[in-house]
Amino acid sequence: MTHERRGAVAKATFTAFIWGLSFLSIKLAVQVIPPMSLGLARFAIASLALWLLLLARRRRPGLALRDLPLMAGAGLVGVTVYFMGENNGVLILSASESSIIIGTIPVLTAVAERLFLRTRMRPAQYLGAVLSAAGVAAMVVESLRLSARPLGYLYMAVAALSWVAYGFMTRPLLARYDRLEITFWQSLFGGAGFIPFALAETVRWEALTPLVGFNVLFLGLFCSALGYLFYVTSLQVLGAGVSSVFINLIPVVSVAASFLILGERLTMLQLAGGAVAVAGVYLTVLAGGGAKTTEAAPEAAP
Repeated sequence: MTHERRGAVAKATFTAFIWGLSFLSIKLAVQVIPPMSLGLARFAIASLALWLLLLARRRRPGLALRDLPLMAGAGLVGVTVYFMGENNGVLILSASESSIIIGTIPVLTAVAERLFLRTRMRPAQYLGAVLSAAGVAAMVVESLRLSARPLGYLYMAVAALSWVAYGFMTRPLLARYDRLEITFWQSLFGGAGFIPFALAETVRWEALTPLVGFNVLFLGLFCSALGYLFYVTSLQVLGAGVSSVFINLIPVVSVAASFLILGERLTMLQLAGGAVAVAGVYLTVLAGGGAKTTEAAPEAAP
C-alpha cells in the first residue's frame, strides 16, 4: 500500500469514527439548542473554519455564476434539508436508531443509480438491498411497538433521501472546483438556509453549559469541516466503493458509544434488525463495484 493510500485509509477511518460520535453530540446538544438553530451554529463554525483554511492556503474561494444555482442547491439539500431531518430525528429517536437509518445511505444510493442512471446491480447487491430494508423494517416495527414515534423515522428518511440527492447534485461540480472550495461554499449556503427556521425557535440559554458548547464545537470543527474534508480526500484516493465501507462503520461506532456513554439500550430484535441492515449495506457495497456515496461533502453523515 502506498503512503498516499495509507493516509487516505487513516483519514477515512477517523472520519467514520467522529461521524459515529456525532449522533451522541447531536442528542446532547439538541436538548438545549433546537434542531435548526443547532444546524445554524454548527455550519457557521464550519464555514468560518473552512474560510480560515482557505486563507491559510492563500486561496480565494471562486464560484462561477453559472454554477451558483447548483452549488447553492446542493448546499441547501445536503446541509439544510439533511440536518432538518437528522437533528429532528435524533431529538425524537435514540442516537443508535438514527445512525442505523443513516447507515443505509449507500444502499439507497445504489438503488437510485440503478433507477436514474441505469447502472447495473449484481444479484448480490439486490440481496443486500433487500436485507438492509428488512433489517431497518424489523427495527422500526419493534421501536413503534415499544413507543410510537413514526415522526422520528420520517425525519430520518428525509435526511437519508436528501443525502442521496445531494450526491447526484455535487458530482458535476467536482470536475470544476477544489474539494475545499466545494465544502466551503456548500457549508456556507447550507448554513444560511437554517436562518429563517432558526429565527422561529427558542434556545434554552439558561441550560447552555460548557458540555453543550463543547459538543457544538465538535460538530462544527471536526464533523462538519475536518471530517468532510478528510472524507472527500478518501473518495479521491480510494474511490467511492471502498470509501462506502468506512461510512458503514458509523452505526457500529454510534451504537457502541451510545450504550457506553448515554446508556442507550436496544432490544434484541432491534439489535438483530440493525445487524441485518448493516450486513445488507456491506453486501451491497462489496458485491463488485459497491454503492457509491457522495463525492464531496458537508456533513451528513454524518
